[in-house]
Amino acid sequence: MGIRVLLADDQALLRATFRILIDSCADMEVVAEASDGAEAVELTRAHRPDIVLMDIRMPGTDGLTATAAICADPELSATRVLILTTFETEDYVAEALRAGASGFLGKDVTADTLLTGLRTVASGESLLSPSATRSLITRFLLAPAPGTHLAPPERLADLTVREREVMALAAEGRSNTEIAEDLTLSPLTVRTHIHRAMTKLDARDRAQLVVIAYQTGLVRATPPAG
Repeated sequence: MGIRVLLADDQALLRATFRILIDSCADMEVVAEASDGAEAVELTRAHRPDIVLMDIRMPGTDGLTATAAICADPELSATRVLILTTFETEDYVAEALRAGASGFLGKDVTADTLLTGLRTVASGESLLSPSATRSLITRFLLAPAPGTHLAPPERLADLTVREREVMALAAEGRSNTEIAEDLTLSPLTVRTHIHRAMTKLDARDRAQLVVIAYQTGLVRATPPAG
């Protein structure tokens, strides 16, 4: 089966452009379109897409609120949200990751980047740029939002020493290849450790694994200099 995508954006022309591009691929199809966050949640529940390509700024219910609703619904656990944004601002990055988003794409992305991003997220990986990772650390982890509760360290009890080690390096923004070089492992072995950690911690993807690493204190963020 192909990757089933739901488009959520208030700009009809942009939705139409994305639909033409996605539907031109043999392994993807657009199953529905939403013009605001509330409609995105409703249509996600109706169609159960693999990915929701979600704009942030929409009238009425915005994309962040819709993302939180989708990611909090146990019946939609197989659906991942990929955020569309004009700017990777710290506030947006932090809120979207806290809500459960799997990554970000700019609205000015090339066709190849968009399609690769959708395939990446559909495979269970996250799509975090270096700037998004830095924003996650500096904004969300150093200054959690009011009411945010950090996860207890005991949450990591089921992880092996190696899984914790790999998870910590992933939280620092290292790629699987870089982690493999640091630990003298194969990239495939690193990927296996990452996926085992995700399974044990019930993390949707690598983005959520990074969040848990900081919330539990496995890795501690250092305030930026200056």
